[in-house]
Amino acid sequence: MDITEIIEEKRTLPVRKQVDVLVVGGGPTGIIAAQAAAEGGKTKVLLIDNRSFLGGNMTIGLPVLGFLSQKKEQIIKGLPDAFIKRLRAKNAASEHRACPLHMGITMVEPEAVKTEALALMVEAGVEVMLYTYFVDVVLDKVADAGNNLLKGVIIETKSGREVILAKTIIDCTGDGDVAFRAGVPTHQGDEKGGVQPSTLMFCMGGVDTEKLRMSIAEEPRTYLTDFIPNAYFGQNNQFIVVGLRSLMAKGRQDGFNLPTERTIIITGLRQGEAWINMSAVSGVNGVDPDSLTHGEIQGRQQVEDIQAYLKKYVPGFKEAYFTKIAPFLGIRETRVTEGEYILTGQDILSCRRFEDVITVASYPLDLHHPEGGGCTLEWCGDCYDIPYRSIVPLKVDGLLVAGRCLSATHEAMSSTRVMATCMALGEAAGRAARQAVANRMLVRDIDVQALQAELVASGAYLGAAFNQ
Repeated sequence: MDITEIIEEKRTLPVRKQVDVLVVGGGPTGIIAAQAAAEGGKTKVLLIDNRSFLGGNMTIGLPVLGFLSQKKEQIIKGLPDAFIKRLRAKNAASEHRACPLHMGITMVEPEAVKTEALALMVEAGVEVMLYTYFVDVVLDKVADAGNNLLKGVIIETKSGREVILAKTIIDCTGDGDVAFRAGVPTHQGDEKGGVQPSTLMFCMGGVDTEKLRMSIAEEPRTYLTDFIPNAYFGQNNQFIVVGLRSLMAKGRQDGFNLPTERTIIITGLRQGEAWINMSAVSGVNGVDPDSLTHGEIQGRQQVEDIQAYLKKYVPGFKEAYFTKIAPFLGIRETRVTEGEYILTGQDILSCRRFEDVITVASYPLDLHHPEGGGCTLEWCGDCYDIPYRSIVPLKVDGLLVAGRCLSATHEAMSSTRVMATCMALGEAAGRAARQAVANRMLVRDIDVQALQAELVASGAYLGAAFNQ
């Protein structure tokens, strides 16, 4: 008879550390959250991540989207912008460039992100633990209708199973892992549970990016791009190509397996380098290891045909060669949490303002279809606010949820998920956690106006009413 479950024996776990603020997840959101929480040097902050490096999605070849608004004005400032400037000083990031499709694009060098993120944490006084898996929570459960109190997390490392206790915890996992284990209500995908497809980024060298750029600029009828005027390519040496659908059709006729409708090429910072965002594995559940493994296998199989298509059809790729593949699958969507306010697609499209605004964003609703390889984009024409209540989860105290897994609908998350926005949410969460610790209160009860004043004083942009 098959065994379907076992009972794990109770065991006593040692407490490895006790800190003021624990940040779980060292991606773009977590880096900035930890830095903000540690500012001033009076708060003991620990950042944990299960990989051997920090940086998360900023290390897989994607440009950082969202620093600029639909009116080409910079709206993400403060600590996120300071990190980009740090990279730029090492020739490892571009300027924030306006883009008709993505509003703003900022190229970064993935390996430099790993180095500078760790260096920043050391300078900020943040303790870092890599190779550390979050596996469960330590909760004070309340018998009545009140909220449970999150007091710490259980981790698993080569040393075994241990506990980290914290006064406030920030979930920056992108998947809402801490919130989910703590009992915060979560949901995943559209009304049918469908999630946006995942992508395995890869890089090619030896690309004649000038030939590619000028071919698009000078032959608009041949090399049509989506939303981006061909004149844009004549003015920008670093760029994103999205489109070339007629070339894709030819490739499919020749038997190439091309899972998306569009060619997506991102020029790198190095001469002749291009990152390719064209694999698309539908149905990947980013919180299930079997599904993730399937995604990695399928993604690598797709990369072979995509390379062959690029070399045969796309200008500038004839002599190109494969150089590297992303260290992990790029996941657009997993769990999102339910907080004191659930941000909606209508909030975004109506450019809604909130009294408790902590981040101003402008990226469009960018929904990659769960099936079929298509994509739908909708713009609001300006900016919208994200309220503090959207990072304060229901049912659990002592916890903030920042980044992709904030409280939002499936549609709204398709806009808020981009890295610049997530970094700004990280700064707000970090400062809120530090304020809660300093005042010995729950993050749910902090003075949001004081948080807003601190954000503005640190250089963050919260809209015309705050930044005059």
